[in-house]
Amino acid sequence: MQSHPNVRAVQDALESTHARDGSGAPATVRLLPDAVHTAAAAAEALGVDVGAIANSLIFDADGAPLLVLTSGAHRVDTVALATRLGITRLRRATPQFVKEHTGQVIGGVAPVGHPQPLRTLVDTALEKYDEIWAAGGVPQAVFPTTYTELLRITGGTPTDVA
Repeated sequence: MQSHPNVRAVQDALESTHARDGSGAPATVRLLPDAVHTAAAAAEALGVDVGAIANSLIFDADGAPLLVLTSGAHRVDTVALATRLGITRLRRATPQFVKEHTGQVIGGVAPVGHPQPLRTLVDTALEKYDEIWAAGGVPQAVFPTTYTELLRITGGTPTDVA
């Protein structure tokens, strides 16, 4: 599975970001024994608080993709978020829309490794965790990171999304 193209794309993105910035060693994508399609399943498999899981949610924002990295303990308030962002229609993307814009499937969407950069919001609630876990391109792949690192590697905007 480590050779899965999505896992390689995520690992390559992590490594290239670090090479460009000259920061410390990049995170390494890990494979879990089983797929973890939900934040609760990922938290259980990793033995961490569900809030430390960075859910990668793709939304259709007036026809454009929007990646929201939210704490596994939160639900995105789409009405409030759309109002703050000036978006007329913000809705959960279809599996086809997700695959088209990320190259990945729901349950395994990583914060990085997409064909094109995505507008990204990062839930400010993730800041309280020393270590955050994010998906690695397929449902059984994850990698550890920090809030600051997540903002850096995604070019994301800190946002209250709940």
